Amino acid sequence: MPAPTHELPSRESVTTIRSDGSRPFLFPADVRGSFDRARRVSAWALIAFYLSLPWIQLGGHPAVFLDVAGRRFHLFGITLATQDMWLLFFVITGLGFSLFFITALLGRLWCGWACPQTVFLDHVYRRIERWIDGDALARRALHAAPWSAEKVLKRVAKHALYLFVSALITHLFLAYFVSLPEVWSMMRDAPAAHWGAFGFILIATGLIYFNFAWFREQLCIVICPYGRIQSALIDDHSLVIGYDASRGEPRGRAGTAGAGDCVACNRCVQVCPTGIDIRQGLQMECIGCTACIDACDEVMTRLRRPRGLIRYDSQEGFQGKATRWVRPRTILYFTLLLIGAAVAARALTTVKPADASIARMTGAPYILDETSVRNQFLVRLVNKRNEPVAFQLRLVGVPGDVRQTGFNLAVAVPALGEVVQPLVLQQPRASYAGPFHFEVEIEDSTRRIELKRQAEFLGPDSAAHRPAGKAAHE
Repeated sequence: MPAPTHELPSRESVTTIRSDGSRPFLFPADVRGSFDRARRVSAWALIAFYLSLPWIQLGGHPAVFLDVAGRRFHLFGITLATQDMWLLFFVITGLGFSLFFITALLGRLWCGWACPQTVFLDHVYRRIERWIDGDALARRALHAAPWSAEKVLKRVAKHALYLFVSALITHLFLAYFVSLPEVWSMMRDAPAAHWGAFGFILIATGLIYFNFAWFREQLCIVICPYGRIQSALIDDHSLVIGYDASRGEPRGRAGTAGAGDCVACNRCVQVCPTGIDIRQGLQMECIGCTACIDACDEVMTRLRRPRGLIRYDSQEGFQGKATRWVRPRTILYFTLLLIGAAVAARALTTVKPADASIARMTGAPYILDETSVRNQFLVRLVNKRNEPVAFQLRLVGVPGDVRQTGFNLAVAVPALGEVVQPLVLQQPRASYAGPFHFEVEIEDSTRRIELKRQAEFLGPDSAAHRPAGKAAHE
């Protein structure tokens, strides 16, 4: 079956979908240059950072350990319990405002330099592909060639390495949730001993392999919404990668009278990982990877012409105007970023190494018998430290004739554990004068932890809290 004819990139349609609906598999050419070297250093630093987090110990736990089973989340030495998860709102919004500000200022810097999709695809999986299959011409020829022993051998070797790397990434990702020693223990056991984890590894490895072995740039173009929303985040003063048409047009071979600096070599198209022609202007598919800059600069150097025909600049800069870095949208995004950071910093100062809560037991809000009014509560103590803690509890604001049962005033909570104990308050019916508030005060032996939790004692005179249809359960 003959291969489909190659179609030049066009802004009228997505570059990785032909007019007949088929998908051309891209084989971006190799490129060398200052940006390529900088991106490679940045990518390997990010990969090393990702791989090292489960190994680095801070406060007795990995730097990032999302212990879902234990309902503890350890983030760079800070331990959060489930009661502290509201703080993630500030983390997520802070990341969002940071991305908005960076995009408004520097365009798709995240996509080209720091996004895991770009980092792993360009600097791991495509490196494997180039090592086994060769350069772009060799890869394209191998793709179109009929099946042979050599092609089978290369395909098996390449995809075996893809699967190995995908499984490695998945196991390290799982370590963020169960710790490295637990992952190693699971690996040594039979799959039946850990069906949940084994199923996760299979599915996640398969998805990562499918993404990086075949789907590739389609994730950025078809699934990721960032390329679509960037048009709402950037303006004519945002830094983007573009082509200087005033200098490059009209295109023509070197030595052609009246021609611009662009010699129509199409080298910028050949190296693009999403297959676009940057000379057609800013496009949704552009991920800001800088490959076209290095490719064009290399050609300009050979022709002894000034570099920068394709470069980082703003749309205003390409028109010969000054770029304004301080403008309403950057001020707005930066202000929101500062407000979010300040609120997040303030919220983090409220995180204590212990937490407590008091909740009414399910059922009737109070129990009324012939002699007394009874309220039943559950007091939960959570220890976020890596060592046991002894807590002292006191009831404040409780009338003297109220009797308490099922409640220990001295409670030892194990390291990273919790204790739930009942609190039953009973007041003689004759002396009950209406609902009242009281507090449970909690402190440890060092008095470094002091907590207060408030609750309300209810009775038959508390009309606002009566069950529908009756005053109480007798």
